[in-house]
Amino acid sequence: MNLSRFYAIIQKEFIHVFKDKASFIIVLMMPIIFSLVFGYAVTTDIEDIQIAVLDNDKTVESREIIKKFNSSDYFLTDYYVNSIDEIEDLISGNKVKGAMIIPSGFASSIQRGEDGNYQLILDGSDPNVSRVALQYGNLIASQYKLSKGVVEGEASFGLSTRVWFNPNMKSALFVIPALIGLIMQNITILLTAFSLVREREKGTIEQLIVSPVKPIELILGKMIPYIVIGSFDFMLALFFGTWYFSVPIVGSLGLLIVLGFGFVIVALALGMLVSTIAKTQLEAMQLVILILLPSVILSGFMFPVEAMPMVVQWISRVIPLTYFIDILRGIILKGVGIQFLWPEVYTLLFMGLVLLTLATIRFRKKLD
Repeated sequence: MNLSRFYAIIQKEFIHVFKDKASFIIVLMMPIIFSLVFGYAVTTDIEDIQIAVLDNDKTVESREIIKKFNSSDYFLTDYYVNSIDEIEDLISGNKVKGAMIIPSGFASSIQRGEDGNYQLILDGSDPNVSRVALQYGNLIASQYKLSKGVVEGEASFGLSTRVWFNPNMKSALFVIPALIGLIMQNITILLTAFSLVREREKGTIEQLIVSPVKPIELILGKMIPYIVIGSFDFMLALFFGTWYFSVPIVGSLGLLIVLGFGFVIVALALGMLVSTIAKTQLEAMQLVILILLPSVILSGFMFPVEAMPMVVQWISRVIPLTYFIDILRGIILKGVGIQFLWPEVYTLLFMGLVLLTLATIRFRKKLD
């Protein structure tokens, strides 16, 4: 081995790395960004679980138990309702993770030493939060009974629980809908992220530059074949995932398919934007990794967004997958209709238009 030639090759490679400023910055910032994002987002400490309150008793005793829940670090009782229908709407719309129902005659039952059970309803579509809320609720109820001088086991008031949508709190029912969304995001972004970069590296971009093709025509023309492919992959992932893992689709299959096609377009627009930014396929891959890995953690795929710091929650709100996972779980597990999904649908529509516009603006019909 000739050491001088060997040293020259090493020196050349270092020069190449440092000259590619975009890749160098990505590689330098990636471990810092991932450490901060994952460090704050990956947590099993769940606090401030939002629940609705239906107080049919409206007595000192009922207000006392509500205060016990609200003054803990575990629950927030910002929503006060007058009927079970309002509770159903709030849970279906992801406004709350559960509800506490205090029956009429609660206080008088306590005073007579009779059973005066109140109920805690939990949203089982997120079993991680439900399990924690169940433990917290039972703990607060036990402490409240002891504060009243009631010995455990005596016939008296206590907490009963009920889990909606996923009574057995099976993890598969929670993971599979989100996994379908995650798979679709990864496939569709990867499909288009290398599209324009590949043209540039092969030199065929020059033919497009001298042609009368407009930027929007080129962007849409490249996206449409991938829309067909991505939509087919979505159908495949949806039916295989729900069939193989025995996850029933409670809501409208037609609505799910339509909104799934819409998400495919949004993800493809994001991939096309990456393709207009990157100059090489290596740089495109680095940008894709920078997008895909945080989305696994921040979208609510595994960890509840509500448990993350507020800054991290705001970051999660710019990730399209966050909204599509809410749509998937809402339709597949809860069976909700479009009336509960409009916020997610409007947000995804806005994101798609913004991403497509940015991709079109960034594309220039000229050589760099």
